[in-house]
Amino acid sequence: MDQKLRIELSKQGIVTTTLEELYNWGRKNSVWPMTFGLACCAIEMIATSMARYDLARFGAEVFRPSPRQADLIIVSGTVTKKMAPQVVRLYNQMAEPKYVIAMGACAISGGPFKQGYNVLKGIDRYIPVDVHIPGCPPRPEALIDAFMTLQKKIDQQTLTGEGRPRHLDPEAPSEFVVPRFGAHDLEPPNNPEVFRILNNIDSRNPGEVDAGGD
Repeated sequence: MDQKLRIELSKQGIVTTTLEELYNWGRKNSVWPMTFGLACCAIEMIATSMARYDLARFGAEVFRPSPRQADLIIVSGTVTKKMAPQVVRLYNQMAEPKYVIAMGACAISGGPFKQGYNVLKGIDRYIPVDVHIPGCPPRPEALIDAFMTLQKKIDQQTLTGEGRPRHLDPEAPSEFVVPRFGAHDLEPPNNPEVFRILNNIDSRNPGEVDAGGD
């Protein structure tokens, strides 16, 4: 619809929209994070939900205690190789559409523990990350900015075609292999499907996703 006509109709009290806009509006304003934290970044995440910053203003009204009631997992802190399988398992149990925010240098790339034998060098080795937040640790304002970035990303998605969200793509996986401890390291060392998804997103929206990892 012509934008001038839409403005004129709105002056008469007539609101016009599309199914796509309504669908995306509902998704972006009802993102419910999971009650889940790993390390010091989790303290900043908790602060973001308190009265001073009040993440509920953006539609994240309640941190849900169960992955089956949440659609956003904020990986906040150091992901050890002992904890990585549990993170993937929680992600698999979340209902679609679901999203991931990697909060802090540790979750993105291992941070100051990157050279350690026991720390995963980026959670995006195993699950697809929608937004990365640099910092050690990031402040609550950074998490709010990441949340707004995720909302903007949701709002720009189309219901059909190449720009459609992952949960509407029948070829995109909803669950990923939970890594197991092998003789020397986690097996598999990464989920190839994750990198295929990220590469497809990059080709459709250049520069939108900043993939971490090693």
